[in-house]
Amino acid sequence: MSGSGAERPTGHSPQPLRGLGAALDVAMYVLDAQGRIVDANAQAEKLLARSAEELVDQDAHDLLRRNSRGETVPRAQCSLMQAFLTNRTAHGAQDWFERGDGSLLELSWTVTPCRIGEDAQGAVVLIHKERPDTSTITAAQDDFPSTPLTELDRLALLAETTTTLTSTLDVDDALDRLVRLVVPLLADWAVIDLITEGGDVRRIAVYHYEDGSLVRKESLEGRMPPVPQESSMPLSRALRGVSATVAGPQTYQGPPDSRVAVVQREMFEATGIHSAAIAPFRGPREVLGALTLGRADRAGEFDAGELSLLEDITRRAGLALSNAHLYQQQRRVSETMQRHLLPQLPSVTGVEMTARYLAAPNASQVGGDWYDAFVLPDGPTALVIGDVVGHDLDAAAGMAQVRNMLRALAWSHQERPAAILERLDRALLHLTDISMATIVFAHVEGTDDGQWLLRWTNAGHPPPLLVTPDGEARFLEYGHGILLGTGVAPDRNDAVITLPPLSTVVFYTDGLVESPGESIDVGLAKLREHALALAQGPLGVLCDRLLESVRPDDNSDDVAMLAFRVPAAPSADGAKPALAV
Repeated sequence: MSGSGAERPTGHSPQPLRGLGAALDVAMYVLDAQGRIVDANAQAEKLLARSAEELVDQDAHDLLRRNSRGETVPRAQCSLMQAFLTNRTAHGAQDWFERGDGSLLELSWTVTPCRIGEDAQGAVVLIHKERPDTSTITAAQDDFPSTPLTELDRLALLAETTTTLTSTLDVDDALDRLVRLVVPLLADWAVIDLITEGGDVRRIAVYHYEDGSLVRKESLEGRMPPVPQESSMPLSRALRGVSATVAGPQTYQGPPDSRVAVVQREMFEATGIHSAAIAPFRGPREVLGALTLGRADRAGEFDAGELSLLEDITRRAGLALSNAHLYQQQRRVSETMQRHLLPQLPSVTGVEMTARYLAAPNASQVGGDWYDAFVLPDGPTALVIGDVVGHDLDAAAGMAQVRNMLRALAWSHQERPAAILERLDRALLHLTDISMATIVFAHVEGTDDGQWLLRWTNAGHPPPLLVTPDGEARFLEYGHGILLGTGVAPDRNDAVITLPPLSTVVFYTDGLVESPGESIDVGLAKLREHALALAQGPLGVLCDRLLESVRPDDNSDDVAMLAFRVPAAPSADGAKPALAV
């Protein structure tokens, strides 16, 4: 693959993959069944700043994978390693790799199982840098290719198309990446039409290659006319899923058979395209749109080989777009579900209260984190922060069950918090499929002498943080017990504290303070430090700043936060604070 023909230090080199690795214009290394590198191409050597001799026969995870601080990532927390061990294809973005000079490089990757011998199982790993900002797209080539693409060129382009498009789940990003791959390599114009969920067609992107960069032509974009089933024009056929075809201005010179044909004729006139290739984006179940590549400044007509290549490209793009659409739909479902599940905070006279929820950044990871607050019939305000085990819609549904049962028990029994959680723990075992959950359940209420009491119990959850205006910040670690759902029925205890005037209490879930590979004590210390600095500011600002400055960059968990602040001490005339209303 790379370098000279010198003998490798291992006898496991996958000979059938050598030609492929040399042809790919993307960095690639190959793993054996134990996760050792058995081969690497020249692009991998260059990207990782390591020679083939330094890579081969090394454990790839131990040698390369790091977190943002340069520390080795635990294997159990490495998604690349988990995909390799489970023998499946997977993709990742913005993971850190250590180069030969000790520097860190943020890369996207694709791993897929393969055979590296007659009976040997292994995997191919493709790695590449993240793409630049798509708002200022710059083409990789300074000019149009002067010679036709070879078979190896086409193989490399298809391989990079697959790697590039499958490493994002954002539709706009995927399409921008696609344009950069094919312009100006195949054309100097690119036009993308997509079919919306309602069945309409929108021309969402038109790009032209000018002076070494891609320029977006928004004046040519917008809603397209309806596509009639009987239209025989190339774009209409492509949007119905018919095979790729070549078109030109002459295609639209006759009487138009639809308004779409009129728009196409105007597009050819505006762009000066003399030859165009139009191919459909096909998903597994439906046609998603079409890609038009046009040549105006570039000479030559599209030939049959280029048309076949375009079909291969759009077929891969269609699968990537379908995945991105499914992801976005799932994301919308998750976010909608979460909005309906999280409550409106009650109005409590004299008490400021605010809450935040930050969804996990990956997939549809809206999960089991939640907050709640409601006023009880006997006067106190109930405050809840909790986390049902899991990070998916099942966890979110489980969270709704726990929240509703806790509300019902607290409202009907009006007991101390520990007694309510004992009832909830028993109910979870018999009435739900929820495995385990952590909760802090608290009551806050004003007293006749103008003070405010907080009574709480903790079932395996990170402790609330109390911050006072005189410069004290401490975690409320009393009242702690085991999490819910274990099958054990412990006697739970309450803890009670009189809150200093103008003090703030912050409830939060572990996504705020936990970072993979790092002790939670580090996150707790960071939370305490930042909360103390923000103690005098508005409560909403405090929550926003904590999310910005405390939540670890490498944490993929969601975060729920509930904070409240009690009023100042009563005035000298003996006025008392109002109780919860």
